[in-house]
Amino acid sequence: QVQLVESGGGLVQAGDSLRLSCAASGRTFSTYVMGWFRQAPGKEREFVSAISRSGGSTYYAQSVKGRFTISRDNAKNTVFLQMNSLRPEDTAVYSCAAAFVTGLHTLKTDARGYDYWGQGTQVTVSA
Repeated sequence: QVQLVESGGGLVQAGDSLRLSCAASGRTFSTYVMGWFRQAPGKEREFVSAISRSGGSTYYAQSVKGRFTISRDNAKNTVFLQMNSLRPEDTAVYSCAAAFVTGLHTLKTDARGYDYWGQGTQVTVSA
């Protein structure tokens, strides 16, 4: 069982930056691929980014590529999402997710492939 707790959300202006963190419980963090998803009001949850167990492989949604950076610190059981040049359309609840995988470079972009989810943190970007 893995528990995930996000933090770092808030209200910012367009063009600002935020850094989200997701702290995981347990001693097997390095065996999980980690992902970030977001859900805006009235919209379906969408994939944002994923990072492999080792951190050596990452993947981004086209809408955030070049602006967001995912990273992880396996020693601290934490995954991060650095969000730069934020736009009003980035406004959403951001959730991290974890899935056990055996491959060091495996990535998952489908929410159905994740086993554990955090409660989410609100990011609001004003124009």
